[in-house]
Parts: sequence; structure tokens; C-alpha cells
Amino acid sequence: MLEKCRRDQWSLEGLNWSQTPRSLSRFEEESIVQYFTNMAGIERLAGALFEEEGRRTHDPRLQEIFASFVRDEARHAEVAERLAHHYDRHHYRRYELDPNFRRFSPAFVEAIRHLTPEVANVYITTGELILDVALLRSLQSYVDDPLCDQAMHLINRDESRHIAVDFHMVEHYASPAYQAELARLPKPGLRERANGWWALSRLLFHARPFLRAVFFEPMDLVDPSGQRLLEAFRRIQIIANRSNVKERPFVRFMLLLQDAFRNPLLGFFFGRLLLRLIGTDARVIQKLYDEADLARAEAMSMDELCEEALALKNVG
Repeated sequence: MLEKCRRDQWSLEGLNWSQTPRSLSRFEEESIVQYFTNMAGIERLAGALFEEEGRRTHDPRLQEIFASFVRDEARHAEVAERLAHHYDRHHYRRYELDPNFRRFSPAFVEAIRHLTPEVANVYITTGELILDVALLRSLQSYVDDPLCDQAMHLINRDESRHIAVDFHMVEHYASPAYQAELARLPKPGLRERANGWWALSRLLFHARPFLRAVFFEPMDLVDPSGQRLLEAFRRIQIIANRSNVKERPFVRFMLLLQDAFRNPLLGFFFGRLLLRLIGTDARVIQKLYDEADLARAEAMSMDELCEEALALKNVG
């Protein structure tokens, strides 16, 4: 993986920015420019997460890998900004990051600094699967333009490396070796625990409006069938319910909230509150897998599950 990170770097100047975009309606142009504007923010947020993961690991190879991911995400953000400028042909309006994104981002970064690294890994694995399996591929199909195709090909190559390491870290944080490492660490004091819970509460409060504005609403336009979005969340649910992963405290907490939402009585009375805590859309909280899926996932290695998830990018 480290060799791939070193070998597969690329430059924005390798893209042909002189191409003229295909003809777009006003609605298409405004939507595409706003999505690329938000995408730049998403990539920078992912970079901050990888930087935090790199800071917390003691493995020099992983440190270099995460450092390369930070560079990747900075490059992706710059590409997204240039694509936004490229498709903003008529300057219909001024484009800025969605307000929900601006509220969520600092709360997210603050929470990750206070919480255990496995929590950061949960969010980044989930976010990258949604981004890579669903949003980027659907956005590429919607834009349907040669320059976007070239950029997305290179970005997707980078994101495949990111997801491979995300899966590796999921397995690491669920391992007995990591649990033993955690047990040796000094317990956080009352003040640090209070700061962590406050940061987590702010994160959960802002998560759903952010995800709705930046992921779900764009996906409704660029993937009206919803198939890519549901498949991304199906993979997330399967990984979270693997026997070693589901026992981790944060994953167990999120699965408990999802089970409560699916309960007819609890869902009826507390559905809106549970949705806000979980941070996603009701359609992706429904059970998207069956017992055969779980049994199959249990028999597969994490590498095999990763390869299968990455193959979804080329479906359809």
C-alpha cells in the first residue's frame, strides 16, 4: 500500500482544463457547481480526519500512508474547486459551502480530537463508502463530460487506496491486540470525558442536517433510483454487524439506536429524535441485509469485503 501511495501521485496539470463543457441547463449548471463546491469541503474534512489518524498511530508506514492521504484529499479539494469554476460558465449566482456543512465541520473535528481513534475510523469509513461507491460515481454520470470523467478516474483511484486502509483499520480497532493496547492506556479524567461527551453531542446534533444537504439531497438528483446509495449503506451495515466489529462501544451504540428506530413502538414515539441522533435518512436505517449476507461476510476476510465494495464502483 505504501508503494502504491508513492507511485500513484498525480498533478492537476495532467488534466486537460482547456476543454469546453457540454451544454448545461441553468438548473444543471447551478447544481453541478454547488456539488463540486461542497465536494471540496468534504475532501478537506477527510484530510483532517486522516491527519488525526496519522497522529495517533505509532507505525511509521501507516504514518506515511496517512500523510499521503492528506495530500490526496488536498489535491481532490483543489480539483473540485477548479471543476466548480470550470462548469460555472454563466455565473448565475455566488457559490459557497452549504451552511449545514460550516456548522458540522468544526463540531466534527473537535469531536474526533476528544474521542478514540476507532470513532474517527467509523465516520471516515462510512463517509468514504458513501462518497466513493455512491456520490462520486453518480455525480460523474450526471455531469457526463470528458473533463469530469478524467478527474473522477484519478480521484477514484486514490479513494480506492483510502477505502482499503479504512477497512484495514476497522479490523485493527476490532482486534484483541488493540483492545489490549487500550487497556494499558491511562483512563481519561472526568473533565476529558465530559469534553468528549459534549463534543459527541454537538457532532450528533449537526450530523443529520449536514448529511441531508451534502449527501442525500444531491444523491436524490444524481441517482434517482437510489440504488448506489442503498448499496453503500448495505455494505456499511454488513461491516458494522460483523461479530468482532459490532462489539466496539461506539458501533454498539449506533446499532442500538438503529434497532430502536426499527422497533414499531419506539420508532413511532421517538423516531424523529432517533433520526437526529443517528444522523442519517430513514430509508438507509432500514435493515438492508439478511442473515445469509452476514454469514457470508463472517466467512470473508476484510480484504475480500473491501475488494467487493470497491467493485461496486464499476457497476451500472
